Amino acid sequence: MRESLSLQYPVDPSSGQVRRPQWQRFGPLWTVFPASLWLVAFIAVPLGLVVVVSFFVRGTYGGIEYVFSLDNYVRLFDPLYVRILFVSLAIAFATTLITAWIGYPFAYIVARAPARWRSVLLMLIIVPFWTNSLIRTYAMIVLLRTEGVINTVLMNLGVISHPLPMMYNEFAVMVGMVYEFLPFMILPLFASIEKFDWTLLEAAGDLGARPWKAFLHVTLPLTFPGVIAGSLLVFIPSLGFFFIPDLLGGSKVMLISNLIKNQFLSARDWPFGAALSIGLIVITLILLGVYFRLLGNKRDLEVF
Repeated sequence: MRESLSLQYPVDPSSGQVRRPQWQRFGPLWTVFPASLWLVAFIAVPLGLVVVVSFFVRGTYGGIEYVFSLDNYVRLFDPLYVRILFVSLAIAFATTLITAWIGYPFAYIVARAPARWRSVLLMLIIVPFWTNSLIRTYAMIVLLRTEGVINTVLMNLGVISHPLPMMYNEFAVMVGMVYEFLPFMILPLFASIEKFDWTLLEAAGDLGARPWKAFLHVTLPLTFPGVIAGSLLVFIPSLGFFFIPDLLGGSKVMLISNLIKNQFLSARDWPFGAALSIGLIVITLILLGVYFRLLGNKRDLEVF
């Protein structure tokens, strides 16, 4: 090995050691440099700019006046904005619960399906990603509006006499959120359930445990990392989606994501919009810290 290295790199005559190029002394650090540069350029720097802008004030005509002020963060505690935040958190939490309630049985069925059908079922889960989420949201409008497919079918069958108000309310936003994020819950759950040792259920049955009890005490705890991973993938993005509340909720449902978007595009109050963004990031980090503190440690993310 030493002879082969000496053919590629010069040998130090004083020590007899092979002298490698200077760049190779850093070893694996060079492999992470491109990714680190990308993260710094497109995540750290823009986020730093948002933090800086949040301490300035809005100009008279919508510009930015470079005057240091904490007024934007004081405005975050206005009862109006606090209510919007609580509504946003409630909808995100409800979306997470509903997707887990629907996604766990589906992931369980897929994991237990024969191998020839498992690929087909997984493909059906992934197919929605082939279509833009905005187009899929417009498809939900076709289904939920007053003259939409659902109301038309129900009225023709005589189930209802008047169209159901399924658009421009929190119900429509919840339906759109669940439809959008359901695959993000199913895929981590499937990855966790697929690794489950099914002989443990046989052992629980031999010890006299009923199926529901074996599920609660054996299957659910051992597949809980998938629940945690799916919950994170659903809860965090659902706080930042603004086009679903805009299209399905109309002007009647205002979430924190819509408020941030309006500050940047409509009100042209970039400093306050930046302060809202930083506040949302801080709240998300706090909730994540509490989540891991109460429900487990970082090993729960090994499902990835």
